[in-house]
This record gives sequence, structure tokens and C-alpha cells, in this order.
Amino acid sequence: MNKTVSTNIRFNLKNEADRKAWEYLQSMDRKKYKSYSKAVICALCEYFEREQKSANDPYLETREKEDAFLNRILQTIETGLCKNSSSASLGSLIQLLQQPQTKTEQEEKSESSVSDAALDFADSF
Repeated sequence: MNKTVSTNIRFNLKNEADRKAWEYLQSMDRKKYKSYSKAVICALCEYFEREQKSANDPYLETREKEDAFLNRILQTIETGLCKNSSSASLGSLIQLLQQPQTKTEQEEKSESSVSDAALDFADSF
């Protein structure tokens, strides 16, 4: 069943949000959005889907910002390494970043002895 519903939207150009929305509609990409209806439908769906996701996951926006920030850092590092070094050193750096660091027995013994000394000191009171 094909049913079309028609509605009107009014823009009060004295209201900042209304004026901004009107300007977006006037400057929209006509190749991407063939009509005002298509642009409004897309905007409404994205807005309310985002609102529902945020209601279900209050940390969604923060996590997305953190992911975007980390991606920018990685891109900057990759760009800098590509400009300043050979691909062999880039590969070894990526491998180093991906492998978890393991401690040697000597480092573990050293940390253990420092912890023991701290506990002995605390017990002396």
C-alpha cells in the first residue's frame, strides 16, 4: 500500500534555529538530496536514531570522541614515520606497538624486592 502524507513546515527567520535550518535547506547538495522532503526525512531519522542510541548507551558520544582522537593520533604517527623513515622501521614499530610488553625475570625480581622492602618498612610502625 503506497500512501503519501503531506505536511507543512514553517520557518521563523527571526528564530536562530529556524533560520539556520532554512539556510541548510537552501544550500543543500541537490545531487545528494533531490528535494526538501528527502533532506528533512534523512535529518529526522538520523537525529532520532542517534537520540535512541544515546538513551541506551550514555557513554556513546564520549567513546566516539575518544576513538576519533586515537585515530587522529595514529594517523599523525603513521604520516610522520612515512615521511621520516624507511618502511622497515615502520613495520618494526607497528609490531612493537601490537605486541604486549613482557617483563624479564630480573625486572620482576627487582619489582618484587622493592614491594617487599616497602611492606617491611610499613610493618615497622
